[in-house]
Amino acid sequence: MKNILIINGHQKYGSAEGKLNRTLADRMVSLLSEKNNVQTTTLQSGYSIKEEQQKFLWADVVIYQTPIYWFSVPGLLKTYMDEVYEYGLFFKGADQYGRGGLLTGKKYMFSTTWNAPEQAFNDPAEFFKGESLEGAIAHLHRVQEFLGMEPLKSFACYDVIKNPKLDKFISELDSHLEEALNFQ
Repeated sequence: MKNILIINGHQKYGSAEGKLNRTLADRMVSLLSEKNNVQTTTLQSGYSIKEEQQKFLWADVVIYQTPIYWFSVPGLLKTYMDEVYEYGLFFKGADQYGRGGLLTGKKYMFSTTWNAPEQAFNDPAEFFKGESLEGAIAHLHRVQEFLGMEPLKSFACYDVIKNPKLDKFISELDSHLEEALNFQ
């Protein structure tokens, strides 16, 4: 049994109400709470910095459910990281830059929603010039590495505005969680 923290990092942006991110986060809770201890945070609803810090210390796995806005996380999720990731609690100075993380032994996963189509990745002729999902969010992985956490394979739903395929997204998420977390 694992302790899992699921963070819904959605922030209302234009007409993006967050329904898909909420649905995916709710699905994770439903699926993972069967055999794990699960806590959640929905950033749009507000949070306590100290409570969030305690959730991170408690968690074995942190899952960030987030849309990708302009190739990064929403401003609210970035602010959350700035406020919650405290020096001396999550990281400290080290002889080698980036090696002072205090959250060692913990894992994390990014579950992302993109308006970009899947074919925009992995093909040198497409927009991301052959870069994979993991490469496109490498900067987000560096943040977690700085804290000492280890990555699980990221998940993505693509083309979510023009071609929302909720049943497909849920099915793929279920399979991904089973593989990434070995929860069965």
